[in-house]
Amino acid sequence: MTEQRGEERRIRERLELKVPVRVHCRETSDFEWTEITRLVNVTPFGAGFTLKRPTEKGRLLHMTIPMPRQLRVFDHVEEQYRVWALVRYVRTIDKDPRQPLFEVGVAFIGKRPPPSYEEDPSRRYEVSEMTAQSVALTSESVHPLPPGEDQRSQSRYAIAVDLSLELLDEKNQVIQSEHTVTEEISRRGATAFTTLPIAAGRVVRLRSEHYQVTVYAAVRSTHIGADGIRRVHLEFIGRDWPL
Repeated sequence: MTEQRGEERRIRERLELKVPVRVHCRETSDFEWTEITRLVNVTPFGAGFTLKRPTEKGRLLHMTIPMPRQLRVFDHVEEQYRVWALVRYVRTIDKDPRQPLFEVGVAFIGKRPPPSYEEDPSRRYEVSEMTAQSVALTSESVHPLPPGEDQRSQSRYAIAVDLSLELLDEKNQVIQSEHTVTEEISRRGATAFTTLPIAAGRVVRLRSEHYQVTVYAAVRSTHIGADGIRRVHLEFIGRDWPL
């Protein structure tokens, strides 16, 4: 029994494996991006790597990796290992203020995504159950996160913060931007006025000269207020707002 537990522990330990990986993300049904990066570490059940553009916890990513066959759960004879992964955490790394990096950790969920992903690729997921005896996830192990989850985890304040709101293309370049202000804000998210046609699920970049900070945020929803002005509801990615 001790020998078996030792083997289970070793197979879960993350191995340093700096091989290239292709990461593909569909933010919405009509917007997607791909980035080539390198793994930092890996197990048969997940991996760690960095990205130049952010994703968010709960997102599904499709990864293509020249994975050693002894670490694979399926497709042992294929040259490339194509696996779906659930984002478990995202952290901002500020080595270069002009180009932050994002440390990402994922859990592999299998060869195919859940059926609900095809209906709405912008939705987020959570693990229904994960125990020491059941480390390897499948698409049946993850379920959509309830709408609105985490949006109000902290109190928001009616503070007008001047912002530059930037919409990025698939190459992480700014394609539209505007100067705006927040209607309310907390450490985790904000509501801001906007004239841009931003769909729920997209990731935007926010810059504040007053706070000397650049933050990325996921668009949770938009609505038009009684005054006829559109609002965008945002949840920050990788870091809190410095209130």
